[in-house]
Parts: sequence; structure tokens; C-alpha cells
Amino acid sequence: MRVLGIDPGTATTGYGIIDGHEGQVTTVTYGAIQTSSKLEMPERLAQIYAELSELIKAYRPDAAAIEELFFGRNVTTAITVGQARGVLILALTHAGIPIAEYKPAVIKQTIAGYGQADKAQMQLMVRHLLDLEETPRPDDAADGLAIAITHYQYQQYQALM
Repeated sequence: MRVLGIDPGTATTGYGIIDGHEGQVTTVTYGAIQTSSKLEMPERLAQIYAELSELIKAYRPDAAAIEELFFGRNVTTAITVGQARGVLILALTHAGIPIAEYKPAVIKQTIAGYGQADKAQMQLMVRHLLDLEETPRPDDAADGLAIAITHYQYQQYQALM
């Protein structure tokens, strides 16, 4: 099963693609879609949509997982991230890819065994689980991989039920 994990954002959208087979996961690719703050929001959203669509065509994931929006104190940030999530979900839906959504605490619990794990703990576990020599950069790419692994693990669990 090939899984695309997405950490949404307007400036940086992290992604990670893994292959999972018989409980083992391997890295296919990871990176980030980065947009310039000099662009107007509609142009940034169009760029995110176009670049994700190209990734989908190139790597053909079987499933996708995206981090659920966490509402913090900064409402403006939450709204813009919500807009990015919308175009990401639209691109996935247009490609016919099933989408799962996971809360940050669920991702942390699945990857690090602790729902309050910090970024360093998460990155260490992503490196360990995928047998990577270096921590994926930018941080958003490591988050995308963590989201993909989480979805694969949940699918494995569902298969046992």
C-alpha cells in the first residue's frame, strides 16, 4: 500500500510518501510544497493544488492522510491553513484517492507512543521507523512521513479486525 501523508500549510505543506507491506514501511519520497508570501492567497492555493496534483500523478498513492486542523489562539493562521487543507483535499478527491484525517495527538501517540511528544521525539522516531540516516527536512516533511506511517498502521489494525 502506498500512502501519501500531508502536513498542511500555506507557506509550507509537508508531504511524505511511504510504501507499506506486511507491517514494514519504506520511504518513497518526501519534501515540501513551498509558496512565496509575496503571492496573493489565491495564487498560493493554486500552486499548492497544482504541485500536489503533480505528486499524485508521479507517485500514484493508494491512500492519503492529512493532519486535522488544530485550532490554536491564532485564528488567522487557522483560517489560512484551513484554506490549504481545502485545496489539498480537493486535489486528492479529484484524483479519486481515499482520504483519512488524524488529530496531532493521535499521530504523536502512534509514532512516539506519547500523545504529547515534541518535535525532536517525533523526528527521531520517524528516522528510526523508516531507517533513515538523517532527519527529513524541512520539519514539515518529517511530519508528512509521520502522518503516512500513522495511516498505514491504522490500516493494518483495521485489517486485523
